[in-house]
Amino acid sequence: MQDNKCRCGREPFYFRRQSGEVLCKRCFSKGIERIVYKTVKREKLFSPEDRIMIALSGGKDSIALAHILSKIEKSYGTDVFAVTIDEGVRGYREEGVAIASDVASRLQIEHHVFTFKEAYGYTLEEICEIAKMKGIQLLGCSFCGILRRRLINRLALKLGATKVATGHNLDDEAQTFLINVFRGDVERIGRSRTKPLVAREGFIPRVKPLRYVPEKEIAIYVYAKGYPLYQRECPYVRFSLRDEIRDVLNRVEENHPGTKHSIVNVSDSLSKLLEERLVSSKIERCKVCGDPSSRKVCRTCEVFSLLGLHES
Repeated sequence: MQDNKCRCGREPFYFRRQSGEVLCKRCFSKGIERIVYKTVKREKLFSPEDRIMIALSGGKDSIALAHILSKIEKSYGTDVFAVTIDEGVRGYREEGVAIASDVASRLQIEHHVFTFKEAYGYTLEEICEIAKMKGIQLLGCSFCGILRRRLINRLALKLGATKVATGHNLDDEAQTFLINVFRGDVERIGRSRTKPLVAREGFIPRVKPLRYVPEKEIAIYVYAKGYPLYQRECPYVRFSLRDEIRDVLNRVEENHPGTKHSIVNVSDSLSKLLEERLVSSKIERCKVCGDPSSRKVCRTCEVFSLLGLHES
């Protein structure tokens, strides 16, 4: 922290290394909200007629998202509500669900909680145990991501949402870009943006208002607003490729401030270059469950087939 004061004259609270700015708590918080507001406005993420479903996990990103969106959109009369998914990881998810419920109550927004067990017949722990017994190499994060994505879309359809807002931040987006580069997945690089390029039948559009806000600043923002922070870490996270990339990126960012912003800017530029390819890509229906998918059999049905399981 630098000794000089914020430009408004107040005592320093945060030093932004990338820009050299010294900010007080008020200016820091207003600055984060301004970034999100500009993203929402520039990308035209919402309209007053929307019913916005916030994916509220109880983690810092989703808390910041819920706080800022409820502040922005309620002034326009937009309908905002939250959904929390309990994947079923004992000793971990209970805290997140409790925090999410408290946040929704504080913000006075409609809140729903759904579980993997109810939706699929199995908790994430049970699925990982079955995979282990069968010698399947997929990690817990892979199962979780695939199953959560389907459930979020189904719940959005069920609850009448017109948009789903997720808490993906700058760090997440930079990591995702590098993961897609390592895997040679050009189409996913093209799809990485604040909102879908085209509407697809059966899919509720997902938008990312926090795409340009660093993870560290989101954590500080949530702290500054007086919200509790998750005290536990998911037991599956430390085995993922994303976690390795996160550590590498954090080290590079420490030595070269602004690296994460640069990566996301490159991702944005490549996404624009790939627009024609994405618009012409086809979305069909999974021949097993009937959900929209870019594959003949969607990833969720593929996972259950691999495990020898059936949805409840």
